[in-house]
Amino acid sequence: MKQVLYDIVTSIVNNPDKVVIDERVDGDTTILNLHVDESDLGKVIGKQGRIAKAIRTVVKAVANSNGKRVIVDISENED
Repeated sequence: MKQVLYDIVTSIVNNPDKVVIDERVDGDTTILNLHVDESDLGKVIGKQGRIAKAIRTVVKAVANSNGKRVIVDISENED
Protein backbone atom coordinates (compact mmCIF):
# COMPACT_ATOMS: atom_id res chain seq x y z
CA MET A 1 0.00 0.00 0.00
CA LYS A 2 2.89 2.32 0.76
CA GLN A 3 4.30 1.76 -2.73
CA VAL A 4 0.90 2.42 -4.35
CA LEU A 5 0.59 5.72 -2.49
CA TYR A 6 4.18 6.64 -3.38
CA ASP A 7 3.64 5.92 -7.09
CA ILE A 8 0.44 7.98 -7.23
CA VAL A 9 1.84 10.99 -5.39
CA THR A 10 5.20 11.15 -7.17
CA SER A 11 3.39 11.23 -10.51
CA ILE A 12 1.40 14.31 -9.44
CA VAL A 13 3.95 16.53 -7.68
CA ASN A 14 6.73 18.76 -9.04
CA ASN A 15 9.21 17.65 -6.36
CA PRO A 16 8.98 13.85 -6.17
CA ASP A 17 12.28 13.68 -4.27
CA LYS A 18 10.59 15.47 -1.33
CA VAL A 19 7.83 12.84 -0.98
CA VAL A 20 8.18 10.90 2.27
CA ILE A 21 5.75 8.31 3.59
CA ASP A 22 5.89 7.21 7.22
CA GLU A 23 4.16 3.89 7.89
CA ARG A 24 2.81 2.98 11.32
CA VAL A 25 0.80 -0.09 12.26
CA ASP A 26 -1.82 0.36 14.97
CA GLY A 27 -3.56 -2.94 15.63
CA ASP A 28 -5.16 -4.09 12.38
CA THR A 29 -4.88 -0.63 10.79
CA THR A 30 -1.94 0.77 8.85
CA ILE A 31 -1.50 4.54 9.03
CA LEU A 32 0.37 6.14 6.13
CA ASN A 33 1.51 9.68 6.88
CA LEU A 34 2.32 11.43 3.61
CA HIS A 35 4.73 14.39 3.64
CA VAL A 36 5.11 16.54 0.51
CA ASP A 37 6.85 19.82 -0.26
CA GLU A 38 4.83 22.91 0.70
CA SER A 39 4.60 23.96 -2.96
CA ASP A 40 3.05 20.58 -3.88
CA LEU A 41 0.50 20.46 -1.08
CA GLY A 42 -2.21 22.03 -3.23
CA LYS A 43 -1.66 19.51 -6.01
CA VAL A 44 -2.02 16.58 -3.63
CA ILE A 45 -5.12 17.99 -1.92
CA GLY A 46 -6.83 19.48 -4.98
CA LYS A 47 -9.88 21.71 -5.15
CA GLN A 48 -12.16 21.01 -2.20
CA GLY A 49 -10.01 17.98 -1.35
CA ARG A 50 -11.01 16.00 -4.43
CA ILE A 51 -7.52 14.71 -5.28
CA ALA A 52 -6.85 13.73 -1.65
CA LYS A 53 -10.17 11.89 -1.52
CA ALA A 54 -9.38 10.06 -4.77
CA ILE A 55 -5.93 9.07 -3.50
CA ARG A 56 -7.44 7.75 -0.27
CA THR A 57 -10.09 5.83 -2.21
CA VAL A 58 -7.53 4.07 -4.42
CA VAL A 59 -5.24 3.18 -1.51
CA LYS A 60 -8.17 1.91 0.56
CA ALA A 61 -9.37 -0.20 -2.38
CA VAL A 62 -5.95 -1.85 -2.63
CA ALA A 63 -5.90 -2.41 1.13
CA ASN A 64 -9.41 -3.90 1.13
CA SER A 65 -8.48 -6.31 -1.65
CA ASN A 66 -5.68 -7.53 0.64
CA GLY A 67 -7.99 -7.72 3.66
CA LYS A 68 -6.38 -4.77 5.47
CA ARG A 69 -7.38 -1.32 6.71
CA VAL A 70 -5.45 1.84 5.91
CA ILE A 71 -5.61 5.52 6.80
CA VAL A 72 -3.83 8.15 4.70
CA ASP A 73 -2.83 11.42 6.41
CA ILE A 74 -1.41 14.27 4.33
CA SER A 75 0.94 16.96 5.66
CA GLU A 76 3.70 19.20 4.37
CA ASN A 77 7.39 18.51 5.00
CA GLU A 78 8.84 20.14 8.08
CA ASP A 79 12.32 21.12 6.83
